Amino acid sequence: QVQLVESGGGVVQAGGSLRLSCVGSGRSLSDHVMGWFRQAPGQQREFVAATSWSGDLTDYADSVKGRFAISRDNTKSTVYLQMNSLTPDDTAQYYCVADPRAWIVAKTTHVFDYWGQGTQVTVSS
Repeated sequence: QVQLVESGGGVVQAGGSLRLSCVGSGRSLSDHVMGWFRQAPGQQREFVAATSWSGDLTDYADSVKGRFAISRDNTKSTVYLQMNSLTPDDTAQYYCVADPRAWIVAKTTHVFDYWGQGTQVTVSS
């Protein structure tokens, strides 16, 4: 079983930056695709970004391309989400995810087996 714990959320002004972190435990995550989803109030949960086992491959939602960057440190079982040029539309609960299947499966389905509890990001205008 995999446990994921997010941190780094908070309140930031529009145009600002935040970096989210997610630490995994329970088993090695170096062979898991890892990523982030978000859910705003009254909205469906949406895919944000994902990275392959090695971190060499990444995938982003169109809404965050060029502003967000996902990275990972397998020695620390940690995945990061650097968020820049934030807007009020980025306000949401952000969830860390992990999945043991191949990168192509995660990239095409955006289905992940393991989810964290979430961390809140609020962007004020």
